[in-house]
Amino acid sequence: MNDIVMNAIIIAILVIYGLSLLFIFGYSLAQVHLVRLYLTAKRRIDRGEDKQMSQIPLAKYPFVTVQLPVYNELYVVERIIDAIAAFDYPRNRFEIQVLDDSNDETVDVAKSKVAALKDAGLNIRHIRRCTRDGFKAGALAYGLRRARGEFIAIFDSDFIPSIDFLLKTIPYFEDKKVGMVQTKWEHVNEEYSLLTRLQAFGLDAHFTVEQLGRNSGGYFMNFNGTAGVWRRSCIVDAGNWQSDTLTEDLDLSYRAQLRGWKFLYLEHVHSPAELPVTINALKTQQFRWTKGAAECAKKNLPPILKSKHISHATKLHAIFHLMNCTVFICIFLAAVFSIPLLFIKNSYPQYAQVFSYALFSPFSLFLLSYFYWVAAIQRPGISLSKFVARFLLFLSVSMGLSFHNSIALCEGYAGKKIPFIRTPKFNIMSNSDSWQSNKYLVQNIDAITMLEALLAVYFFTGVLLSIYFQNYGLLPFYIMLTLGFSSIFFYSISQTAITAKQAHG
Repeated sequence: MNDIVMNAIIIAILVIYGLSLLFIFGYSLAQVHLVRLYLTAKRRIDRGEDKQMSQIPLAKYPFVTVQLPVYNELYVVERIIDAIAAFDYPRNRFEIQVLDDSNDETVDVAKSKVAALKDAGLNIRHIRRCTRDGFKAGALAYGLRRARGEFIAIFDSDFIPSIDFLLKTIPYFEDKKVGMVQTKWEHVNEEYSLLTRLQAFGLDAHFTVEQLGRNSGGYFMNFNGTAGVWRRSCIVDAGNWQSDTLTEDLDLSYRAQLRGWKFLYLEHVHSPAELPVTINALKTQQFRWTKGAAECAKKNLPPILKSKHISHATKLHAIFHLMNCTVFICIFLAAVFSIPLLFIKNSYPQYAQVFSYALFSPFSLFLLSYFYWVAAIQRPGISLSKFVARFLLFLSVSMGLSFHNSIALCEGYAGKKIPFIRTPKFNIMSNSDSWQSNKYLVQNIDAITMLEALLAVYFFTGVLLSIYFQNYGLLPFYIMLTLGFSSIFFYSISQTAITAKQAHG
């Protein structure tokens, strides 16, 4: 290979590596800005300057429709229906729509539960469609056409809302400009396993710093698909639910805010939910969220950037919000190309100066650790040592998911369409509960999982090369990557084997 070709390859590697680190650095700066906004908002709340309306009595109870989109939720469908049926709200002022697209035993279970509650005097309907067109978005739109409510509350089947949910959220719609109110997710099974604890760690950062930070700063935020309430007229004005992305919640959120509707995030109103307890369920959820976010970026970023009525700061935050999953592909590319860089640094000293830009990497890590630290200390009992251990484990597993999520991201940007694949639910409420007999779990190993095993070996090679070249700066990075990909592969293989064994007796 001649020098011209070799230099071209080296420059290409350096450019890709550098751009990846630059995006991660920019994303980290945006997250730290959200921290500042969050802390400012918290100080206002603590001083009583932000009025919380949860205790204001309603002079008039508006009619509310509660929608429960369901698809093959055998283990949890009764639980969510019972939770909504227990709402402390006048029975003649709300209705429940069980939007059931199931094709298994869930249909009979839901139908029986609905019939029993209807006989007890509850305004509840079991709604079935002829086809599953549009998946969840299609079901919500179908139900909206039949809904009586001025306001639409939506819950996925893995949630267990408290009885005063409507009393705490509906009063905020006294402001006619408010189109949606989102509440904070809590976790009923956070302590079930290391996997659930790490999920809670990541989600808590989103449902504290990100959501309240964006909302208090006047930037676009999103409905999280569940545990929120919409003003019906806002949904209609924004173009209704659309199924051209896998994240219909994020899509409608941006379309509504582009129309001038105001969103509110209520950190003090908690909505308990169940976290996925298997790695394959988590990967299904992550794939859908990541691919859907890419589809929403393609769809909604152009009108946002073209708008003359949106500030530059709002546009910048919208870029990092809609493209936040791009950080996965940047992590993956930086990781993959960092090993060839070891050889380049050792064999081509003329490029040594370029490696100074790698300082962006530890600085980005510091910024992100601050972001997660602020979120973590909002909960009592977190020590610095406990935080550091959990943060590093979370970072390692996130790295291990980077290849899987990068594929989802590429498919989303490329426009490849796939069906809406739901996340399996388990009805796991305590550490004694078991998931092994769940009929919805994957029973085969896909190609991505096998490639994750090869990547674990590849990054272990990076560990050895770092020691060989005495380039110890990247050694912790390679150790975390090796542990991350090894963990994802091990969990995928072992849990799939357990599932297959259960299925075959």
